[in-house]
Amino acid sequence: MYHKTTTTRKRLTDLLDPEFMARLDSLDVMSRKILQGKLHGERRTKRRGHSAEFADHRPYVSGDDLRFVDWNIYGRLEQLFLKLFLEEQDLTVHIVADLSSSMSFGEPSKALFIKKLTAALGYVSLVNNNRVTISFFADGIEGQLANMRGRSYLHKMADYLISAECDGFSHFEKSCRQLVSGRIGSGITIVISDFLFKEGYDSGLRRLIGQNYDLYVIHVLSAQELSPDITGELKLIDIEDADIAEITVSGALLKYYKKTLNAYCNELKDFCARRGAVYVLANSSDSIETLVLKYLRRINLLH
Repeated sequence: MYHKTTTTRKRLTDLLDPEFMARLDSLDVMSRKILQGKLHGERRTKRRGHSAEFADHRPYVSGDDLRFVDWNIYGRLEQLFLKLFLEEQDLTVHIVADLSSSMSFGEPSKALFIKKLTAALGYVSLVNNNRVTISFFADGIEGQLANMRGRSYLHKMADYLISAECDGFSHFEKSCRQLVSGRIGSGITIVISDFLFKEGYDSGLRRLIGQNYDLYVIHVLSAQELSPDITGELKLIDIEDADIAEITVSGALLKYYKKTLNAYCNELKDFCARRGAVYVLANSSDSIETLVLKYLRRINLLH
C-alpha cells in the first residue's frame, strides 16, 4: 500500500506541484443544482441516507417513519412532529477534455494545460470520494476512465493523463451525443477545449445541458492564438484536416483577427449564460494554480 501511494505522488508530480496538491486537499467541488433541491446540504456526504445534521420539523402524517418522530416535542405539546435532516446526495464529476490534434498547438501546448487542469480537478474530486469520470474526445470519445472513486484511483488517473496523446480531428456533437447516452446520476460536467470546431459548438453543448447537471465550459486558447506575433506571407495548414489557406499578415489583418476572436469568445460566453452554464476563458501559458485556487473558487466550482 505504501508503494502505491509513493508511486502515485511521483507520477502526479509530472503534472502537479506537490505544494499545489497539498492546497487542493482542502477543496471540494460543489453542484449548484444539487443545492437547489429541498433541504439539501451544502456539502454532500459520500453515501446515501440521512445525515446527522438537523434541518427542520414538519407535522407527522400517516405512513411516516416513526424513527424520525421528535418525542421531546411530543412530550411537551402532545403532537407528533417529524425531524427533517439535510439530504445527502452522491455527486458525479464528469471531466470532458479535448485531445484532438489542434490541442497540441501552443507554447506551452493547450494539451499540457488541459492535462494539468484535469489532474487538479480529478484530484480534488477523488480525494473527496466523489464519483469521477474522465473522457477524452476528438472524432467521438477516444478514451474514458469511468466511475472512479477514492484516492486509490489517483495513480490510474495520472498514468492515463500522462500517456494520452493528441490525435485526429474533432467532432464535438458526436462526442457529446455519446457522453449523454452513458451519463447517469447528478452532478457536474466540465468541458475543457479550445472550441475550434468547424461544425460549431451549439448542438454539442445543448446535449450536455441537463436538469441534473451543472455545466462548466473552460475555453482554453494558447498565447499564440490570443495574441499572434506573425507577419508577412504565410501558408496556413489546418492541423486537423490539412486544409490550406495562403494569407498576407498585416497589422490591419491582425486587428481584425483579434476583434473576430473576441467576438467568438463573447458569443460562446453568452450562449452558456443564457442556458445556465458557466464559461471560463483560460490562456494555456497561465498558471494552473491561479486558475484553480482563485478563479474556479470565485465561480463556485470549487469551495
